Amino acid sequence: MFDNLFTIDRLITMLYSIPALLIALSFHEFAHAYVSHKLGDDTAKNMGRLTLNPFAHLDIMGTIFLLVFRFGWAKPVGVNMYAFKDRKKGMLLTAFAGPITNFLLALITAFILALYMKLTAGSTSQIVDIFFYMLYYLLMYNVILCVFNFIPLPPLDGSKMLAAFLPDRLEAKFYQYQMQLSVILIFLMIFGVIGRFISVVGPGLAKILLNAAFAVFGG
Repeated sequence: MFDNLFTIDRLITMLYSIPALLIALSFHEFAHAYVSHKLGDDTAKNMGRLTLNPFAHLDIMGTIFLLVFRFGWAKPVGVNMYAFKDRKKGMLLTAFAGPITNFLLALITAFILALYMKLTAGSTSQIVDIFFYMLYYLLMYNVILCVFNFIPLPPLDGSKMLAAFLPDRLEAKFYQYQMQLSVILIFLMIFGVIGRFISVVGPGLAKILLNAAFAVFGG
């Protein structure tokens, strides 16, 4: 399973992808913290998470998973749902902020990448290739983080969005058993179900965004 993880080509790919990964993670977590702060909860701000500094957000194991297996996580942003004027709406918007920010970054990156490819068509410069791959991985990591975090299982953002739509009694039960429910996610990851899902939906969404960008630029 691990034979091809640390080949020269794979290590070079990691070097291309690390800046993209740091940007995607930082904006994702900052978006959670920013929306939570704007809605009246200063928990994330007090924890030093209201920043785009990637080192404030990195989880070592989650980062390794993102680099190697193409899906992973950052340190969760602390949220006190009872600080919101409307608890459910506050949790919904705070949870939604992360993946939707990644989607918007992916959309912007797709347009930049499409324009870049149009302007550099036919070039054989290594510098051109380096920037191409950095933009490509920025697109892919933002798409992956968006898709992965919409999965409605704890501790992912999708689970908090789902909980916001549940009746109070079911919501309480959902949060009470979220540790047990998170085991489902772990098993799905171990048996490759999440990986297969991401490998289909992620590139599919990226292709849609790129096709839209190329259509705009006449590519």
